[in-house]
Amino acid sequence: MALSQPQLLEIADKLDKAEATCQPIPPLVETYPALEEKDAYQIQWMVASRALRAQRHLLGYKIGLTSLEAQKHFRVFEPDYGHLFDSMSINEDSEIDLSQLIQPKIEGEIAFVLGKDLRGPGITPAQVMRAIDYVTTSFEIIDSRIQNWKITARDTIADNGSSSRFVLSGMKRRLEGLSLPHLGMALYKNNDVVVTGSGAAVMGNPLNAVAFLANTLAKHDRGLLEGQVILSGSIGGMVTMQAGDHFSVEIQKLGRVSVRCKGKLNE
Repeated sequence: MALSQPQLLEIADKLDKAEATCQPIPPLVETYPALEEKDAYQIQWMVASRALRAQRHLLGYKIGLTSLEAQKHFRVFEPDYGHLFDSMSINEDSEIDLSQLIQPKIEGEIAFVLGKDLRGPGITPAQVMRAIDYVTTSFEIIDSRIQNWKITARDTIADNGSSSRFVLSGMKRRLEGLSLPHLGMALYKNNDVVVTGSGAAVMGNPLNAVAFLANTLAKHDRGLLEGQVILSGSIGGMVTMQAGDHFSVEIQKLGRVSVRCKGKLNE
């Protein structure tokens, strides 16, 4: 049985407060056992609508749970997604203030910027390729508003895909001549390689992830717009962030991007 509208609003309020105060809340599925996936997306859209009313600009979307390993872990059969707002964008080679976050982790991803609108249903990877302006290297900083990352897929969907910040490389590469599944990635923490992977980890090809997003948004009469950023999904594992850490990620033919951590996490 789906949750009532007052319950959905209550959860949206709790997630908003958790982000504003950097104080996590108990797992949603424990407090609201009847929470369903469609409820979780309604909560995400409620929070996103509030951000839009507060004059935050929607820059694009992130796609999550794109690897078979992640889907098996969360017992789901398809990815999820979240919204990316201007307040979440961090300049490359800059500092991330950890005091504004709760329990952040960082991932390396292939990012796309659209050169034209893309609206489902029926979008294919070939159509995605034609719609992309350029591809680049990116970091996504994920940060659960749920205590101790004790999450299910429903928790993370309601919590905007656990997204918090993102960083794009300044390098802009056209897709022509690129084999995205074969592009290797190395993520460095304080100059040591801690994660490696390739584009094939993202649904076999990151273009598949973007097609999924376009077709899923179409079910709710939404589409992707020219100029929007799409983070296609984690290439490798996520790494915990701590004060003083320096991270960089390099993806073959797409360049490198770096960030530094300052401030202390709230305890």
